[in-house]
Amino acid sequence: MWSFVQKKENQRWLWHAIDHSTGKVLAYVLGDHSDNMFLKLKQLLEPFGISKFYTDGWGAYQRKLAPDQHQVGKVNTQKIERKHLTLRTRIKRLARKTICFSKSEVMHDIVIGLYINRYEFGLAV
Repeated sequence: MWSFVQKKENQRWLWHAIDHSTGKVLAYVLGDHSDNMFLKLKQLLEPFGISKFYTDGWGAYQRKLAPDQHQVGKVNTQKIERKHLTLRTRIKRLARKTICFSKSEVMHDIVIGLYINRYEFGLAV
């Protein structure tokens, strides 16, 4: 999920993985749109023993996942898109054209991280 801090050139990306059967967030990473951020998320997912990734067609997935582990398409990504809509609705700094924007990357990441920890993991960090 894409957002920005102060200006659109300063992009921030929320990378998160959702269990297809339960709809629960398994892990997330906040950062840029690089292969390294995907690798950080993939490392967080290793304890879950995930054998199949359903993604959009962005190149990092094709570069960093084996073809038998990866399926591109929108059929199995509906739940994650629904999560994005919920985040944009509840966290106004993710909605475009609002005055509730972030002025620092740290605060941007903290607000999103607190929301995910509280409502997805049940932790008030």
